[in-house]
Amino acid sequence: MSSNQHPMLNVAVKAARAAGAIINRAALDVESVRISQKQVNDFVTEVDHASERVVIETLLGAYPTHGIWAEESGREHGNAASDHVWLIDPLDGTTNFIHGFPVYCVSIALLVKGRVEQAVIYDPTRNDLFTATRGRGAYVNDRRIRVSKRTQMKDCLVSTGFPFRPGDNFNHYLRMMSDVMQRTAGLRRPGAAALDLAYVAAGFTDGFFETGLSPWDVAAGSLLVTEAGGLIGNFTGEADFLEQRECVAGNPRIYGQLVNILQKYSKFATVAQKTDLARTTPNIVDPATRPGTQVEDDPAPEATP
Repeated sequence: MSSNQHPMLNVAVKAARAAGAIINRAALDVESVRISQKQVNDFVTEVDHASERVVIETLLGAYPTHGIWAEESGREHGNAASDHVWLIDPLDGTTNFIHGFPVYCVSIALLVKGRVEQAVIYDPTRNDLFTATRGRGAYVNDRRIRVSKRTQMKDCLVSTGFPFRPGDNFNHYLRMMSDVMQRTAGLRRPGAAALDLAYVAAGFTDGFFETGLSPWDVAAGSLLVTEAGGLIGNFTGEADFLEQRECVAGNPRIYGQLVNILQKYSKFATVAQKTDLARTTPNIVDPATRPGTQVEDDPAPEATP
């Protein structure tokens, strides 16, 4: 731990490394890990729970009056009334982990009165530690990082996440992916949103977009991006995105171009934009017409805000 870091960031780093050690030990024999399914394509393992426990124990051991908001246990630990709340994703990229695909991480962020002030994202497979304190810059392994300097989408590498949850609008996503992909040098889907945001902060990718994300997926990464000189918000470009389940990030020039492309797909799009999108989006995939496929009842459409 660094004496130059904020004390709360040092504790978060200690927690993340402890969780990473648990994950790395389990990865040596991933086939023996017990797995359960929260919903279709949404998995949780005993490693998620063990990782989360050690993070919470470490944080509350140092700051017993703080609140906790964690992916697996919610808000059952800590002081729910505290102005200081830790957002924890103990293993972002669980599906990757259970397949032995080495792209996953631990994500920890501290919210103070609703604003992210400290951030740690730890990649245990590469021993890469991304950290940020508001106003002090973003780092990987103690090296200062900055977002990329590319200004044209055609030169950019952009990361995303595919829809996988029941009720996700797959046709709209394919249209959105097509709109972005045709303008870039490449589109990537690594499978761990927190790490995707860390890579934007480090300049490894130039932009990122995804829908359906939870606050613990994006809180730490959002501070890394902004402290590295980037921008992050919802698809219409508004910065208050943490609980809106849509996220776009990038260096300032690419962020603006991504918002221009994605805003019509936002839940906050205008009625005219939504009507035009519905009219022009083809029904690309109809599972009911696929031979041998069992189709569940379609969920009710999401209400327009």
